[in-house]
Amino acid sequence: MSSPVATGHSASMPTHTVKAWWQAAPFALVFLLFFLIPLALIAMVSLWNFNEYELIPAVTLRNYLSIFEGCSHLTDNGDFCVTLSTYLSTLKFCLLVWAITLLIGFSVAYFLAFHIRSPGMQTILFVLCTVPFWTSNVIRMISWVPLLGRNGLVNDFLVTLGLVDKPVEWLLFSDFSVVLAFVHLYTMFMIVPIFNSMMRIDRSLLEAASDSGASGWQTLWNVIVPLSRTGILIGSIFVITIVMGDFVTIGVMGGQQIASVGKIIQVQTSYLQFPLAAANAVILLAVVLMIIWGLTRLVDIRKEL
Repeated sequence: MSSPVATGHSASMPTHTVKAWWQAAPFALVFLLFFLIPLALIAMVSLWNFNEYELIPAVTLRNYLSIFEGCSHLTDNGDFCVTLSTYLSTLKFCLLVWAITLLIGFSVAYFLAFHIRSPGMQTILFVLCTVPFWTSNVIRMISWVPLLGRNGLVNDFLVTLGLVDKPVEWLLFSDFSVVLAFVHLYTMFMIVPIFNSMMRIDRSLLEAASDSGASGWQTLWNVIVPLSRTGILIGSIFVITIVMGDFVTIGVMGGQQIASVGKIIQVQTSYLQFPLAAANAVILLAVVLMIIWGLTRLVDIRKEL
C-alpha cells in the first residue's frame, strides 16, 4: 500500500509538467514562426520550377542540378566550376577573417580581462569598443573609400614619403579591402564572448599556475586558452555564419567584382529567380551547419555554459 506522501508527489507531477509546457510555449512558438517555418518555405521553393514570368509549384531537382552543372570535371582552363569556385572564394574570406578577428578579439579581451583591474575602466574601454556599432555597416564601409582609394589619404601619404612611385591599386576594391572591412565590422562579435569567458575564469587558477613555476605563455596556453574555448567557439560561430552569408560588404568593398555565395543569391533574387536562389540558400545553410557541427565537436557548449 503506497504512502500518502508518495501518492501526493506522483499526483503533482502532471501539474508541474503542464506548467513547464506553458512556460516553453511562447519561445517554441517564436522559434516555429520565425525559424522553422521560413526554413521550410525556402526548402519548398527550392524544389519549384520557374520561368521568366512565374513560379511553378511542381517538385523538381532542376535548380540543384543547374547549380552543380559542370562540377564533375575541371574546365578547359583547369579551373573548378562556378559554384565550387564561388564557395572556395567565400571560404577563403571566411578563414582569413576568422583568423584575424580571433587574434585581435582574443588580445583585446585578454587585455580587458586581466590587465585592467578597475571594473569601471573595463566598462569604459568595453563601451569604446562598441562605438563603431553606433553607425550603420554601410557608412563604416564607405568611410574606407577616401582612405584607401587611388587618390585617398593612404596613397597620398605613401607617395609623399616616396615609398611608392604611383598609387597602390590593390588597397581598394580588392580582396584586401574586403577582408579589412570584414575585420572592422565583425571583430566585436569575437571580443564579447571571449571576454565573457575570461571574466568567468577563477583568478586563483592563475595564481596556482604562477606558484607552480609556469611562465606567462604557459599559463596563457594551458590555463586561459582552454578555459576560454567556449567564448572562442561562440565568437567563431558568429563570425563564420555572418561572413558566409554576407553580400553587402563584398559588393561594396569588392567593387562588385568579387563573387561570393551571398552575392549570387542576392543577384538571383533581384532577377526574380527565387527557386534558384532558394536552392543556393539551402546549400549554403548545409555548408554552414557542417562547419558549425565540426566546431561543436571540439567543444560541448551545453557542458561549458
